[in-house]
Amino acid sequence: MAAAAVLVLLPLAYTVTNAFMGADEIAHYYGGLWNGEERYVTFHLFPDRWSLQGLYAALLSTPDYLAKFWNSVGMTSLIVAGQIAVSVLAGYGFSRFRFPGRYPLFVLVIIIMMMPYQVTLVSNYIILDRMGLVGSYASVMLPAAFSSFGVFLMKQTVDEIPREVLEAARLDGAGQWRTIFHIVVPLCRGGVLSLLLLSFIDNWNMVEQPQVFLREERMYPLSVFLAQSLSGAGAAGFACGVLALAPVMLLYMNFKDELVNGIAASSIK
Repeated sequence: MAAAAVLVLLPLAYTVTNAFMGADEIAHYYGGLWNGEERYVTFHLFPDRWSLQGLYAALLSTPDYLAKFWNSVGMTSLIVAGQIAVSVLAGYGFSRFRFPGRYPLFVLVIIIMMMPYQVTLVSNYIILDRMGLVGSYASVMLPAAFSSFGVFLMKQTVDEIPREVLEAARLDGAGQWRTIFHIVVPLCRGGVLSLLLLSFIDNWNMVEQPQVFLREERMYPLSVFLAQSLSGAGAAGFACGVLALAPVMLLYMNFKDELVNGIAASSIK
């Protein structure tokens, strides 16, 4: 287990330590990656001389990097908020209402959840283009907000609420909306937080969607830059990796117990 942990953590440690290398040292050890030189790249874990050049470039001297970071924050936050709203309502509907076609529709949700996103990329593009949304942030956020995984997760979570609790709320005069917001959401707190974390991580790392749906590079999130960081970003590439890592780590450190308990409570094995 210790050996496996080392293998998993090594890329993380490599990124963090290399973020403190100077531009000259980065060019010396990794310049062959983006200069087209046919030579081996030297594995270099610790800097010869610690420097803040990369962090200074990512945070201060090059505003484009920080702008991409805030693009990621804005898009991901709105996607997560929309996905939670849609998933809670849809999950509650699938769990508590009996309507014609309920089972086939839920099977369809599961099938879509199991399909790679690339399968529906072309059809999404055609629909969004006819709606006049391609090129705007809405073209990235709308398909992501209607995630089939969120619907599945919340349906499984709501299924765990005893029916007697909801019937007692109805007898006390609570309507559907009050039941959802005052009873279902608090009781499903673990599942909602699990969805928040998993959705944030998934959409924080998206690459294909912005490249396909957005037409201006200034609108790209940080994840697209990281996917192209071998193009010569130098020390700033490692620094942006640390910058992209920070929000995910903060969320996980604050909600790791809720993540585990929420997935366990939703009966997902």
